[in-house]
Amino acid sequence: MLFEIDTRSPVPIYNQIAACVRRAIVAGTIRPGAKLPPSRDLARELDVNMHTVQRAYGQLRDEGLLELRQGRGAIVVPGDVVPSARLNGLLRDLLAEAVEQGITTGELTKLMESMR
Repeated sequence: MLFEIDTRSPVPIYNQIAACVRRAIVAGTIRPGAKLPPSRDLARELDVNMHTVQRAYGQLRDEGLLELRQGRGAIVVPGDVVPSARLNGLLRDLLAEAVEQGITTGELTKLMESMR
């Protein structure tokens, strides 16, 4: 199954959905130009609110990975988005881990700058 979520996870469901899409793009399971399931259908399949799926798709659009077209759905942008998808996923994981450990964004930034 392409989309797997864990309702017990502290990671918001929309982030989990977006992460599933990013991983699938990196793995080649979803190719550029591929159409994702309509938000209503995916919400029903995952038993979540449709707005949760729309938020995930919106996040991926803002990252430049998806095009959202009225009446046509969510489409993976054409071209090579794998490096961007991989980096976005890693950054989100890093930020989630920092929050879990109580590290502020400023502290994380300083830590990254010290590693250059």
